[in-house]
Amino acid sequence: MNEILQILFGLFGGMAIFIFGMNMMSECLQKAAGEKMKGILAMFTKNPVMGVLAGALTTAVLQSSSATTVMAIGFVSAGLMTLPQAISIIFGANIGTTMTAQVIAFKISDYIFLIIFIGFLISYIAKTVKAKNIGQAVFAFGLLFLGIETMGSVMKPLAHSEFFVSMIGKVSDFPVLGIAAGTLMTLVVQSSSATIAVLQNFAEQAGPDGVTSILGLTGAIPILLGDNVGTTITALLASVGQAKDAKRTALAHCFFNISGCLLFVWFIRPFAAFIEWFSPTGPQVEVISRQIANAHTIFNLTMTLLWTLLLPYMVKLVTSIIRDTVHETQDLSMPLYLDNKLLQQPSAALRLTAEEVIRCGRATDSLLMEVAESVWVDDTGHLQPLFEKADQVRRLNEQITEYLSDLSAAGSMSEEQANEAVGIMYLLGDLDRIAYLCQETADSFKDKIENKYKYSKEAMKDLEKGLGLIEEMFHESFQMVLSGDRDREKKLNKKKEKVFDLSLNMRKAHMDRVSKGKCSTKLTKPFYRILNTLDRMSNSCTNIADEGFSNMGLNGSLYETAQEQA
Repeated sequence: MNEILQILFGLFGGMAIFIFGMNMMSECLQKAAGEKMKGILAMFTKNPVMGVLAGALTTAVLQSSSATTVMAIGFVSAGLMTLPQAISIIFGANIGTTMTAQVIAFKISDYIFLIIFIGFLISYIAKTVKAKNIGQAVFAFGLLFLGIETMGSVMKPLAHSEFFVSMIGKVSDFPVLGIAAGTLMTLVVQSSSATIAVLQNFAEQAGPDGVTSILGLTGAIPILLGDNVGTTITALLASVGQAKDAKRTALAHCFFNISGCLLFVWFIRPFAAFIEWFSPTGPQVEVISRQIANAHTIFNLTMTLLWTLLLPYMVKLVTSIIRDTVHETQDLSMPLYLDNKLLQQPSAALRLTAEEVIRCGRATDSLLMEVAESVWVDDTGHLQPLFEKADQVRRLNEQITEYLSDLSAAGSMSEEQANEAVGIMYLLGDLDRIAYLCQETADSFKDKIENKYKYSKEAMKDLEKGLGLIEEMFHESFQMVLSGDRDREKKLNKKKEKVFDLSLNMRKAHMDRVSKGKCSTKLTKPFYRILNTLDRMSNSCTNIADEGFSNMGLNGSLYETAQEQA
């Protein structure tokens, strides 16, 4: 086979193994870390410095700056954090991602297959899901280095190619070419960690003298700067279709890396000299990988320190570019918070789901109030908005349920998170049932108007009172789920008893009027249809309260999100 093809196949194959190992390790670490990641990200609520630390720690644990960036964009889109907080987390993510290059700089080629075997053994014999995830993360860590080793071995012949050495010389002499090459590589691969790993391996190849790197640190730094510019495309893609603050967060990420590139490109040689001064000494081919890792870390630390001090100006800059517009009324059925890009981030996805469920619950509460106010309506046209709102609430409910199904299918949830998702689905089932019963009630009102049924004033007043009690029951039961306050249970039970007594009395009163000839027998069926709907609404409200205390995980993300909103 042609030597060039062998090199290309080996390079792309090694990169594929590296990216697969990186993604697998990130996914397994997320599963193993579980809810602890929420605690790390909760640190952003204090100040920008804590936000930077939270972003750095989260990225170091997840081994994916893209995951942290996408998570921050999702949170700011959902309104779970402010724009300055999200930007500070992304600043920290740029520091956390440098840990990958630092790890790669360690020479562990002799232990790669031992690491792979240990990871396989742990995941194979482990009994708990968490232990299996840890084993798979170790296995993926070994694959990551196997990919690096593969890329390094196939690139060795390039060091003896006069044509390739000449091209590299041009990149070293013209930093712009190096920046363009690094940017293009990261745009294609969509992983700065992968392109920096390729850079570290290639730089380790010896030149004609067998000691000096074919690329050298001054040639590697421009490519490194380009890698940082190219990685901003992930944040930009994640912000597409999101709220304005999400787009501003992605734009801040771009400004962070592009400004750093524009600043450091003028000081490449002094910067390289500084890195060589405090990095390990020895033959260049043996220490350059660590030098590149150190350059990556120092670059991001410097830019993070600079922009953290200038954070208010960054916020003003991105806000002036992406301006606020007059708020438009949005279709209730359109989710405001759900983000498919976060399906591999279960903690973040569940928080956004909780935000949407709370919105759905409040819309259901409002819907019940409007139903109670429609008892005296005598024009079917006035009922049309009620039908439309009920339909929108049900469609929103359906989309939340589908999102949870997609989250489950992604296979990234821990057992605890899966239980929480099931609990939310149970709650959604009752919310949908209540919205459906609101439609049924509105339909009964429509029949009453079209068929000119004449109910007594006493019956109409009792019906209005009953629907009002149902709305109060729902409000109490939903607040029980959000607050975990069992004291509301007594109030709920009293209201349920009132609804039961009222429904029973209304049935007796109707039959009494029929027996006395004050009411037509033809009204019995449609009237009882409304009363039956009332009873079913009452049962659904009780179910919601019961689910809140049935150990189905409803006091997780829902409770935390509700407390943050309070």
